[in-house]
Amino acid sequence: MTTVNVTKNKIKPAVVSSIEEGSIGSDLGFEVGDQLVSINGVKPRDLIDYKYLIAEENIQLLVLDEEGKKHTIDIEKNYDDDLGLAFTEALFDGLKQCNNQCPFCFIDQQPSGKRKSLYLKDDDYRLSFLYGSYLTLTNLSEQDWLRIDQQRLTPLFVSVHATDPFLRAKLLRNPKAIDLLNQLVWFSKKRIQIHAQIVVCPEINDGKALEKTINDLFSFAQGDYPVVLSAAVVPVGLTRFRPSNDGLIAVDSDCATKVINQIEALQKIFYESTGSRFAWLSDEWYLIAKKPLPSINSYEDLPQKENGVGSIRSFLKAMDKATKKLPIKLNKRRTCSWVVGKLVETELHKPCRRLNKIANFKINLYGLPSPYWGQEQIVTGLLTGQDLIKGLHDKELGDELLLPSVMLRQGEKIFLDDMTLQELSSSLNVSVRIVHDAQDIVNKALGKA
Repeated sequence: MTTVNVTKNKIKPAVVSSIEEGSIGSDLGFEVGDQLVSINGVKPRDLIDYKYLIAEENIQLLVLDEEGKKHTIDIEKNYDDDLGLAFTEALFDGLKQCNNQCPFCFIDQQPSGKRKSLYLKDDDYRLSFLYGSYLTLTNLSEQDWLRIDQQRLTPLFVSVHATDPFLRAKLLRNPKAIDLLNQLVWFSKKRIQIHAQIVVCPEINDGKALEKTINDLFSFAQGDYPVVLSAAVVPVGLTRFRPSNDGLIAVDSDCATKVINQIEALQKIFYESTGSRFAWLSDEWYLIAKKPLPSINSYEDLPQKENGVGSIRSFLKAMDKATKKLPIKLNKRRTCSWVVGKLVETELHKPCRRLNKIANFKINLYGLPSPYWGQEQIVTGLLTGQDLIKGLHDKELGDELLLPSVMLRQGEKIFLDDMTLQELSSSLNVSVRIVHDAQDIVNKALGKA
C-alpha cells in the first residue's frame, strides 16, 4: 500500500469541479460540488497525494455531498485506473507562499485594490511539479525536502537568477538564498532533476555574473544523469507601478544584443561537448534587439516553451500549417480584427498577409502597447482591458474582435485590471471571440465555429 505522510496543516476536502464521462467517478454517481474527504483513511494534501492514494486496486473513499451527508464508497479497480475526477483546487492544504522580496517581482509591481488572487506569491514546490511554475527553494521545510525525495517530485522548475551565493541573496533579498549550490548537490545525490530560470537584471546579474551562473548550472548538466536539464534566460520586466528607487534598469536593444551574443557563444561550446545547447534565451530578447528569431530546430525539444523560450517560433510554425490550405474566396464579405502585444506584432504580419489574399475577407492585426503597465513593447498576455479600449477605440474592428485567451484569467472572462470581457465588448461595441491555438485563430477569423 502507498504511504503518504500527512502534515499538521489544515487540510480541506477536495471539491469536485467536473467528472469525466464514462469514468469510474461517473459510474459511482459523483456530482459537481461533492467533497472528497479521505482515501483509505488518509486526507490528501493536494493532487499529488490524491494520485498516489488512488493508485491501489482497493480503495475506500469518504465523501460529503452538497447537503453535508457522508458517504463511504468502496472501489475495486485496476491499479492504474483513474477515477475521472477533477477538483476546483490543486492544493487542499493551502498555498506555500514566497518569503523573498525580489525587487523585480511582477506581483509587487501591480497597482493596489485589485482582486486578491493577483497578489498571491506562489513559491510552492507542488505547483512546480504539477504545472511547471517556478520556485526559489528558500521556503522548504525538512519535511518538504523529504517529500520531494520520497514521492520523486521530478522535474522541478527553479528560479536561480545567480549562483553566486551573495549575489543571489541580494537579488532575492533573502539570506536563505545562498544555499542554492548545496541544494543542487542534494538534487544530484537524490537524482531529482530541475529546469532553471535566470531573470536578467542589467548591471546586476548580467555580464560575468550571468556567464558564471550558466557555467555553474552546466556543471550539473553532464554525466549519465544530468540534474539541470535546461536553463532559460529571460529579461526583467518592469512596470510603472514599481518604486523609483529599486535600482533596476529596463532591458534595451543594446543590452539584448549583448546578452544574445553572450548566450549564443556559450550554446556553441555546450553543443560541441554534449550535443545540446542547454541554455536558451526567451523570445523577448530577439524581439527587443530586433533580431530574427532562431530556427525551430535550435530549440531542440523546447524544454522551456511555457517560459517563452521558442514559443513564438513554435506558434509561427503552427500558423504556417494553419494557413497552408485556405479558401480562395468567402461567400460573404467578412472583416475581423486580431489584437496582440506590440512586441510580437511584426512576427505575425506574414500569416496575416496570407489570410488577406482570400477574396471577400480582411483581417486587421493590431499590436498594442500597454499604457496600463507603462510598457511600449509588451507581450500579448499582459495586455489589459484598459489597454484594449485605449488602443482600439478609433480602429476598424469589423464584424468580430479575436482575443487571445492568454489575456484572460484561466477559466474566467476577466483581464488583469479586473475588467470583464462583457465590459470590453460593450465599450468597443464589437462582438468578441476568444481564440486559443493557431488553427483556432484561423477558423474563427474565417467565421467558422
